[in-house]
Amino acid sequence: MQKARFALASSALLMMAAIGAGAPGANAATRSAVAQGIGPAATQNTTVFGNTPANTPVTVSIILRTRHMNQLAAFIHSTVTPGNSHYRHFLSTQQFAQLYGQSPTVIHAIVQYFQQYGIMASIYPDNLDITLNGTAGEFDQAFHVTLQNMEKTGHKFHGTHDQPTMPHQLTGPILAVLGLTNYGPFSSTAVHASPTALAKLPSQDTSGTASQPPQGWQTPQTMEQNYNVTPLINAGDLGQGQTLGIVTLASIDPSDPYGYWSAYHIPAKPNRITLVNVDGGAGPVSNSAGSGETTLDVEQSGSLAPDANIIVYQAPNTDYGFVDAFINAISANKVGSLSASWGLSETAVNWLIQNGYESPNYAQAFNEAFQEAAAQGISTFAATGDYGAYQAVSDLGTTNLAVGNPADSPYVTAAGGTTLPSSQSPILPSLGITVPQQRAWAWDYFFPYWKQLGGTSEASFAESSTIGSNGGYSVIFPEPSYQRGISGIQHFHAVQWFTPIDNNTAWDFNPNPPVVSGRSNGGRAMPDVSLDADPYTGYTIYSQALYGGWSVGWGGTSFVAPQLNGITALINAAAGGRVGFWNPQIYRFAKGSNSPFTPLDTTGTGNDNLYYTGTPGTIYNAATGLGTPNVAALTKSFMSGQ
Repeated sequence: MQKARFALASSALLMMAAIGAGAPGANAATRSAVAQGIGPAATQNTTVFGNTPANTPVTVSIILRTRHMNQLAAFIHSTVTPGNSHYRHFLSTQQFAQLYGQSPTVIHAIVQYFQQYGIMASIYPDNLDITLNGTAGEFDQAFHVTLQNMEKTGHKFHGTHDQPTMPHQLTGPILAVLGLTNYGPFSSTAVHASPTALAKLPSQDTSGTASQPPQGWQTPQTMEQNYNVTPLINAGDLGQGQTLGIVTLASIDPSDPYGYWSAYHIPAKPNRITLVNVDGGAGPVSNSAGSGETTLDVEQSGSLAPDANIIVYQAPNTDYGFVDAFINAISANKVGSLSASWGLSETAVNWLIQNGYESPNYAQAFNEAFQEAAAQGISTFAATGDYGAYQAVSDLGTTNLAVGNPADSPYVTAAGGTTLPSSQSPILPSLGITVPQQRAWAWDYFFPYWKQLGGTSEASFAESSTIGSNGGYSVIFPEPSYQRGISGIQHFHAVQWFTPIDNNTAWDFNPNPPVVSGRSNGGRAMPDVSLDADPYTGYTIYSQALYGGWSVGWGGTSFVAPQLNGITALINAAAGGRVGFWNPQIYRFAKGSNSPFTPLDTTGTGNDNLYYTGTPGTIYNAATGLGTPNVAALTKSFMSGQ
């Protein structure tokens, strides 16, 4: 994607002359603090190795505020409302920039300020993201900070103890400044089955060859059968003419997916993968960085839409890298669908904000990007997470109910997970475990088997097995209009396996959990839709670079987001164009008499995500959303609008 290099307009020069304080050495009294990303508090309790050398290259992103938010929300709604004159008439990036991005005058003034210090600026086409490239010394002067080299918990990075400031007159349009600290906080949402359990399998289930994948695991073909994708494939809807995007924070060896597709006899076209390095890219391919995540994203999405092109947006694992990757993909406007499987819990986000680690506008930066995607007709998907109703266990280690970010945005489709019947598992029958029907994914079905699985007690085993499809209610974003009046959202049932104690730092385990009822907190409910995500009814990954071939027993909502991405490429191909933002449409479909979803609405321990469970006769379950899709029927709903 090409970003504009700015030549200064006369209007910007006039603005700079008016503010005066933009010049180097201007009076500090005319300056104001700007909301940076990972901030000064993150640099506490670190080992400092001195000031960052002045000539060290540094990248910083200035995220700008979207204008006319109410009008934008109304426009997005109109694009997915049949009968409206804007129905499926989406904006180009240039149109979006003119209507909702910041004005050239504002952008030129900000660019001019940094150019005075020798910092180069590039502007994304949506007029909402300015990427600055300079040196540590130049940013020290521009923001009145001192960047230092630091180490914390084994991670080396640069950061500052200082609060950055800019001339007061420039700060109003700025949502956040990201990148003065390049500490990497994000983790992928892939989950691996227990090595102990995998060791019990015969060799044909754990190893394979270049032409013969391991047996017993879910394949692209079984996935298509389970969710009725096959009619689209048989009709020749293979994603032709479509391009899908993957946002990731780890690099990929692009040869690996071709090995996966070949072994599973997927007729994938050659040279379909394009790599875009955002903010310098994600570094070398490695397991520790999370390259397995990127590999599975491409393999899964590409196997479902073999004729679609794939663009992989690889960014560094930093807050500015993650936001920039989304904005890069969306501003380029080359993809009709987009997915990501990285994130944090909302509890971690709020803790980072409250303790000064992160910008108070952090979540809004992602939300703005997803709003632009919706206005341009790009369907976006984000994995919810893999710690059941307790996503904060994954990062802060707290035991409160929590959902994940950025899947919590009301402008992204949140991808949840299920467990398939044990008859489709190569492991569960050998352990004597029966799962009679597809259910919300959670590993509570292991709890009664704690002895044979090596546990010291059922309670300790359960507390170390809090794995499942993340779902629940946001504390950051309110309930969106498309969820109002949906049965199962305002009132829910839950299985009380765990009772948080000691200020949400520990649990009491309930071996005979009661089923309780509850009421929504008024937040955005998630997930929106679910597919198989349990590693024990899960998938393979092929990577010569990472595993020397095949690796088995993989799952997580990481698989669901790219699968929905690939499915969207099929739907767009069948519909003859982008169908746009899924959520208002799929909730409308779910309320109809011919819903393309199967709600997982049974109540109790056989259908929960360690807390939320179904309510018979309702549309929504906070463990699985609207349920599982019949993709052929869903395609017809998108094409008819009902």
